[in-house]
Amino acid sequence: MIDLQVRDESRRVLERARGFEWTQELIDLDSSVFPMLAGLCAYLDTVFNQRQVPLLLGELERLPAGVIPERAQVEIRRLAAMVEQGSHRYLWFCGD
Repeated sequence: MIDLQVRDESRRVLERARGFEWTQELIDLDSSVFPMLAGLCAYLDTVFNQRQVPLLLGELERLPAGVIPERAQVEIRRLAAMVEQGSHRYLWFCGD
């Protein structure tokens, strides 16, 4: 399971959301087409800063159906908006 969090620069959790299950489709993403999403790892935390979030959102728009469930995409967009609206905020994808 990959959970989602927004943290500030001191790593304090500002918001969290239930994420999504790790799937073979996510593992198989072409890193030349989806470099941000292809960087996710089931066993590590991945952090996106304010400048990277728009790139991540662009990849979500192009993502084939079913790779990340729609409800999880809604949560990613919601938390990404929080990152974009504040300073020194980060979107964390927390692996197991």
